[in-house]
Amino acid sequence: MSEQTTPAVPVREVGIIMNGVSGRMGYRQHLVRSILAIRDQGGIELPDGSRVTVRPLLVGRSEAKLAELAARHGIEDYTTDLDAALADPRWEIYADFLVTKARAAALRKAIAAGKTIYTEKPTAESVAEALELARLAKAAGVKTGVVHDKLYLPGLQKLKRLIDSGFFGRVLSVRGEFGYWVFEGDWQPAQRPSWNYRAEDGGGIISDMFPHWNYVLENLFGEVRSVYAHAAVHVADRWDEHGEHYTATAEDAAYGIFELADGVVAEINSSWTVRVNRDELVEFQVDGTQGSAVVGLFGAKIQHRNATPKPVWNPDLADEHDYDADWAEVPVNDVFQNGFKQQWEEFLTSYALGTDYPFDLLAGARGVQLAEAGLQSSRDGRKIQLSALTLD
Repeated sequence: MSEQTTPAVPVREVGIIMNGVSGRMGYRQHLVRSILAIRDQGGIELPDGSRVTVRPLLVGRSEAKLAELAARHGIEDYTTDLDAALADPRWEIYADFLVTKARAAALRKAIAAGKTIYTEKPTAESVAEALELARLAKAAGVKTGVVHDKLYLPGLQKLKRLIDSGFFGRVLSVRGEFGYWVFEGDWQPAQRPSWNYRAEDGGGIISDMFPHWNYVLENLFGEVRSVYAHAAVHVADRWDEHGEHYTATAEDAAYGIFELADGVVAEINSSWTVRVNRDELVEFQVDGTQGSAVVGLFGAKIQHRNATPKPVWNPDLADEHDYDADWAEVPVNDVFQNGFKQQWEEFLTSYALGTDYPFDLLAGARGVQLAEAGLQSSRDGRKIQLSALTLD
């Protein structure tokens, strides 16, 4: 009696140019926790039972640094020659984790080379340039993806489930608090790179965070129709990575009010000059006619209309009521993986199957539009209306 053999599962290997992996986000979130994790798990299973796996090509300016990273993680391929990598058909996807000022030029090269694009945000320094990139990609027939990592946070996935279930009734408002104290760099090293505080280098918390708030708001609550923002340089004296003093030229805090579709109002404070007095580094409170929720990176707690207490304001008497006890924790019914990895898996699956992908360069351009409008609002001291962006 002959032994039966199990047919081999077809595996497709996709070569990915990873430009900027020596940076904090490029290395930790995209290389180690996403692409290498996908490689080490044997790739991604597709609906037909086949698998798609990844082969990274590390790209950067320092050959020594790339060689060290490659040796540390068992990666065969690295280069300092981006043009040669883009010209090589073995590498199908171009992934960009560069600083903002360098991104648009590299994306143009990748589009011209016909590569599929996956990029961090903001996708460009101006909405005109971001929209131009989206149009170039469409004209070239290039598939694109932009990182929307905060949608994949466990807390925000729980929030989406609450929204989809109708828990809130009609959503009225969203209040967000994001940030932490970034040390100035004199007596303790700063947790963020110094270019973040220089406008001439593409820094500023508005360009960094407003693209995030745009995709969070539009995908959970509705498109952003207008913005009123105030930007501030609260701490101007800072010290860089070499201990040299410099004067910050980009805002370290921004206070924004966003009007959304269906009358929803969102207010989000973003700050690198705030000491944390909340459960997590980012928290959103959503209030609706039928219930409210407070969500963070991981946690989510809710209060239904029928369980809402009836406070009475009396400044002459201490209020002994424990308002925190009136909230119920949303249970963890799913196993949540790293959000960057989850989005990478969705993008690679969409690439392998040839399906449409919603978080493209046009979505990225809308994030840049909100950041640009926020900066204009702060300069002019007025509310800025947002127009719809199209590729036509």
